[in-house]
Amino acid sequence: MNGVSVVTVNAGSSSLKFCRYRLEADGALHADARGAVEGIGSAPRMAVSDGDGKSLVKRDLNASEVRDPSDAVREVAQWLKAHFQDRAAAVGHRFVHGGPDYAAPVAVDTATLDRLRAFIPLAPLHQPFNIAAVEAARQYLPGVPQVACFDTAFHNGHAELARLIALPWKLYESGVRRYGFHGLSYEYIASVLPRVAPEIARGRVIVAHLGSGASLCALREGRSVDSTLGFTALDGLCMGTRPGAVDPGAILYLFQELKLSAKDVESMLYKQSGLLGISGVSNDMRALLASDAPRARLAIEFFVYRAAKEIGALAASLGGLDGVVFTAGIGERSADIRRRICESCAWLGVTLDSAANENGGPRLSAPGSKVSAWTIPTDEELMIARHTCSVLGLAPN
Repeated sequence: MNGVSVVTVNAGSSSLKFCRYRLEADGALHADARGAVEGIGSAPRMAVSDGDGKSLVKRDLNASEVRDPSDAVREVAQWLKAHFQDRAAAVGHRFVHGGPDYAAPVAVDTATLDRLRAFIPLAPLHQPFNIAAVEAARQYLPGVPQVACFDTAFHNGHAELARLIALPWKLYESGVRRYGFHGLSYEYIASVLPRVAPEIARGRVIVAHLGSGASLCALREGRSVDSTLGFTALDGLCMGTRPGAVDPGAILYLFQELKLSAKDVESMLYKQSGLLGISGVSNDMRALLASDAPRARLAIEFFVYRAAKEIGALAASLGGLDGVVFTAGIGERSADIRRRICESCAWLGVTLDSAANENGGPRLSAPGSKVSAWTIPTDEELMIARHTCSVLGLAPN
């Protein structure tokens, strides 16, 4: 195949998503293949489809050979080499945390990786696996440049008031501040708003990235001005296994009165709380919506309550609201959750069109609604590919 190609990698603890893009003559990026390795370390399986969604491969992998994200990168690299004649010109990686150092995507070298390791305590569920994927790509795709794209970068323009945490000033100077996350998703939504929803693209918009990880972002003229996520990916909304905002005194209680260790508290906050902690049933919204368990219903109601409450807070930070956009797994697929949140935001001027919501939009609000509502699928992989091409100065042949 002719032209320049780039591969994007989004690595987690038990899954690794990837996409291969071809840079067209007109500068557009076309997806040749999208895939994932899931069940890493337990029952790994690989599934890949082409750019049109046609299945290219579905197969189980050997659990003893695919134990971590590095092994998954090896499997992906081998498949890419076997399926495509040309070698990728670059690999772009999603990094959850760029800390105070990285306000834009960067080419990765040894010094960059060393600095990114310092941010592991700020994103322990993600950063180690992001780093491991880069190291593995270096090994299995030798000589191919790597680019790190940060979920924090899109929020770098926040005013100081939106970055502050009211702790001693020396901590702020050392990097203890609100960063915001899901930036690649929000950046993509901001980039397509002029085409999908031009009437709000330059206005005051709240984007709800609702998935296993969940947050809200306040946009003004397509730029992030505030976010519900802060220093780490634990703040703000209730999530699949993370609690969202917690009174710091409750954390002190866990240490001082219950005598839990730091590791115990970390595990509780990142893996045992949120929808799972409240429901005792599942961290998956689909399972909760299908359940009759009282605590499953309570978890759903709390998720909606927190989202609506934070939408109100961000509307205040924007000085008003012109539109709400739902994206990510729950936001794109759950008409029920969208309906509940929109109904809770009726006081802001959101009037839902029930039929449009059930049909998946993109416009969800009724004609004449003071605040319009939308659902727009996100594409973090495309943003990673765009940034990778830009950082390395790649151009079509």
